[in-house]
Amino acid sequence: MRQDGTFIAVEVSDEVAGDRELARALAEACPVDIFAEGSDGTLEIVQGNLDECVLCRLCLDASPQGTVRVLKLYDNEAVLA
Repeated sequence: MRQDGTFIAVEVSDEVAGDRELARALAEACPVDIFAEGSDGTLEIVQGNLDECVLCRLCLDASPQGTVRVLKLYDNEAVLA
Protein backbone atom coordinates (compact mmCIF):
# COMPACT_ATOMS: atom_id res chain seq x y z
CA MET A 1 0.00 0.00 0.00
CA ARG A 2 1.29 3.47 -0.82
CA GLN A 3 -0.06 6.96 -0.33
CA ASP A 4 1.57 10.12 -1.68
CA GLY A 5 1.35 13.59 -0.22
CA THR A 6 3.01 16.62 -1.74
CA PHE A 7 6.34 16.15 0.05
CA ILE A 8 6.14 12.71 1.69
CA ALA A 9 5.00 9.26 0.56
CA VAL A 10 4.55 6.24 2.79
CA GLU A 11 4.74 2.63 1.65
CA VAL A 12 3.62 -0.22 3.88
CA SER A 13 3.94 -3.89 3.00
CA ASP A 14 0.75 -5.93 2.71
CA GLU A 15 2.03 -8.07 5.60
CA VAL A 16 1.99 -5.08 7.96
CA ALA A 17 -1.17 -3.49 6.54
CA GLY A 18 -3.18 -6.63 7.26
CA ASP A 19 -1.78 -7.29 10.74
CA ARG A 20 -4.04 -5.86 13.44
CA GLU A 21 -1.30 -5.74 16.08
CA LEU A 22 1.13 -3.91 13.80
CA ALA A 23 -1.61 -1.56 12.59
CA ARG A 24 -2.33 -0.63 16.21
CA ALA A 25 1.39 -0.18 16.95
CA LEU A 26 1.85 2.17 13.98
CA ALA A 27 -1.25 4.19 14.82
CA GLU A 28 -0.02 4.62 18.39
CA ALA A 29 3.58 5.42 17.40
CA CYS A 30 2.96 8.22 14.89
CA PRO A 31 2.84 11.65 16.56
CA VAL A 32 1.04 13.24 13.60
CA ASP A 33 -1.55 10.51 12.98
CA ILE A 34 -0.44 9.35 9.55
CA PHE A 35 -1.55 5.83 10.44
CA ALA A 36 -4.96 4.73 11.70
CA GLU A 37 -6.75 1.46 12.37
CA GLY A 38 -9.59 0.80 9.99
CA SER A 39 -12.97 -0.45 11.20
CA ASP A 40 -11.78 -4.01 10.45
CA GLY A 41 -8.54 -3.48 12.41
CA THR A 42 -6.29 -3.25 9.38
CA LEU A 43 -3.99 -0.32 8.70
CA GLU A 44 -5.07 2.84 6.92
CA ILE A 45 -2.81 5.67 5.82
CA VAL A 46 -4.41 9.06 6.46
CA GLN A 47 -3.77 10.95 3.22
CA GLY A 48 -4.40 14.39 4.73
CA ASN A 49 -1.70 13.91 7.36
CA LEU A 50 1.17 12.68 5.16
CA ASP A 51 2.85 16.06 4.77
CA GLU A 52 2.77 16.54 8.54
CA CYS A 53 5.50 13.88 8.83
CA VAL A 54 8.38 15.10 10.99
CA LEU A 55 10.73 12.27 9.90
CA CYS A 56 10.92 10.96 13.47
CA ARG A 57 11.37 7.29 12.44
CA LEU A 58 8.93 6.03 15.08
CA CYS A 59 6.95 4.14 12.42
CA LEU A 60 10.15 2.45 11.25
CA ASP A 61 10.98 1.46 14.82
CA ALA A 62 7.45 0.09 15.41
CA SER A 63 7.49 -2.25 12.41
CA PRO A 64 9.67 -5.10 11.13
CA GLN A 65 12.66 -3.84 9.16
CA GLY A 66 11.89 -3.05 5.54
CA THR A 67 8.09 -3.23 5.85
CA VAL A 68 7.47 0.52 6.17
CA ARG A 69 9.20 3.11 4.00
CA VAL A 70 9.01 6.88 4.23
CA LEU A 71 9.93 8.56 0.95
CA LYS A 72 10.99 12.18 0.60
CA LEU A 73 9.29 13.20 -2.63
CA TYR A 74 11.12 16.54 -2.56
CA ASP A 75 14.47 14.65 -2.67
CA ASN A 76 13.98 12.28 -5.63
CA GLU A 77 12.12 9.78 -3.40
CA ALA A 78 15.05 9.38 -1.02
CA VAL A 79 14.16 6.80 1.61
CA LEU A 80 14.27 7.75 5.27
CA ALA A 81 16.75 5.32 6.74
